[in-house]
Amino acid sequence: MQTSLIILKPDAIQRGLAGQILQRFERKGLRIAAAKLMLVPREQAEKHYAEHHGKPFYDGLINFVTSSPVMVLAIQGLEAITVCRTLIGATNGRKADPGTIRGDFGMSGGFNLVHGSDSEASAERELALWFTDNELTDTPRTIEQWVYDPSDL
Repeated sequence: MQTSLIILKPDAIQRGLAGQILQRFERKGLRIAAAKLMLVPREQAEKHYAEHHGKPFYDGLINFVTSSPVMVLAIQGLEAITVCRTLIGATNGRKADPGTIRGDFGMSGGFNLVHGSDSEASAERELALWFTDNELTDTPRTIEQWVYDPSDL
């Protein structure tokens, strides 16, 4: 099992899409291991997006993610990082495939609703920025016997 960090960004929260977006992950069979609604401190946003420091969009990104509450999630499942990124879709909502979160709900490249970890290394670093170990749960759900074929595990 992998755990991916997912952030429902300010535009998702302000547009009232949190429930619909969360439902997409759950309906796929992924497990919510942790969740919290919060205002992001600027320092935390800068740490999270440190790899983009110096890029033309960096200041706007930091201002955007700190402008309004976000919902931060730890989502678990087999190949969760790849599965989540597939569900999220291409960065620009106008170019994202229909059926993806951004393809169905997005019209912008900058206001793109959701952040998802892009690798195991990123997920590990990002999860540590947003959650303490005791905030992450690892409790299997009874439905998982119907999500994964035993040969998948």
